Amino acid sequence: MTSTDGGRVRSDLLLVGSLPADSAEDALRGAGHWCGDLVAALPDGETGARAGWVTFEREHLARPHPDVEVVRETPSPTGLPRHPHETPVFRVRPGTTELRWDAWPRIDAAIASYDTFRALREQGAVPQHVRFQVGLPFPVSALNAFKDDFERDFAVVGPAFEELVGRELQRLTAAIPPRDLAIQWDMAYETQDIEGVLPWTGGDAWSRFAGPVRRLTRLIPEQVLVGYHFCYGTFPEWPMVEPRDMALVVRMANEVVQRSGRTVDWVHMAGPRNLRSQDRSFFRPLVDLEPRGARVFLGLAQPVDGELGLRMRAETAARYLGDFGLSNYCGFGRQPGEDPAATLREHARAVRRLQSVH
Repeated sequence: MTSTDGGRVRSDLLLVGSLPADSAEDALRGAGHWCGDLVAALPDGETGARAGWVTFEREHLARPHPDVEVVRETPSPTGLPRHPHETPVFRVRPGTTELRWDAWPRIDAAIASYDTFRALREQGAVPQHVRFQVGLPFPVSALNAFKDDFERDFAVVGPAFEELVGRELQRLTAAIPPRDLAIQWDMAYETQDIEGVLPWTGGDAWSRFAGPVRRLTRLIPEQVLVGYHFCYGTFPEWPMVEPRDMALVVRMANEVVQRSGRTVDWVHMAGPRNLRSQDRSFFRPLVDLEPRGARVFLGLAQPVDGELGLRMRAETAARYLGDFGLSNYCGFGRQPGEDPAATLREHARAVRRLQSVH
């Protein structure tokens, strides 16, 4: 399944973001060792406070703001939300028509991890050819805690978040050389929003996705690799929602390739639950995909059925798309397996075995 097109990314594996590790150094060392020859870029594993993905934005960006109020919190026996119904509900303080964030803590974490990445590369623990990959949530995902009246509050926090992202992209690309950087926009909640399965949203979900595509991605320097990740979330199960087929993620992928205002280097699209591994109707919309040189990665690896399931899904997808790379359904920081090294090793081994027969 090796790419033969002329795009800038021609690798066989995408590491979506979160990895089973205790620190950025552990994640980069492990991923570099087991997967470094298969990827174009390495993420830092999204460890520590970022392990809950946009829980980080909820707790470190939204909650501290003086114009954000907590409407409801449901105590969890574990101290952490176990599913969406236990996540806090926020709202914008009544009477507030605009707000501003000074900085995005996720960018601080990325810059710190890049220093680790660069040191490991100098030591030879990370291959010289790979870039440093940063995953950034899109607005609906980052701001999903505003569930009291999402449409009302998104009119305030959405523009504020976009303004923040615009400023912080400049800080990120000043700290990390653009030719050493890859940015992936992560969109689990955007996908669910458009599907109409989020009970707290409504209105024009497509515009909440497509507007930032046009406004934000063009701000990233052309030397930076850019990708998009479309899935249906993994909190608390894989996936949170299973769609009828891949029609929506194909439509979203075509939109970003056409409307981003700059080169899109890859798109990642999640596959089905394991029961539908050989369901041709699920994969058939792939015939409508128009990647225009972007590398396509299909999220076909799952924790429940290993290499056999990955092989079945890849063979079914190949009926409708002739060239694609492989990846996990989503990040797998919460899927440690026997141990972190075993998870990364088995992930890489399964991809290599599929390479050998295609």
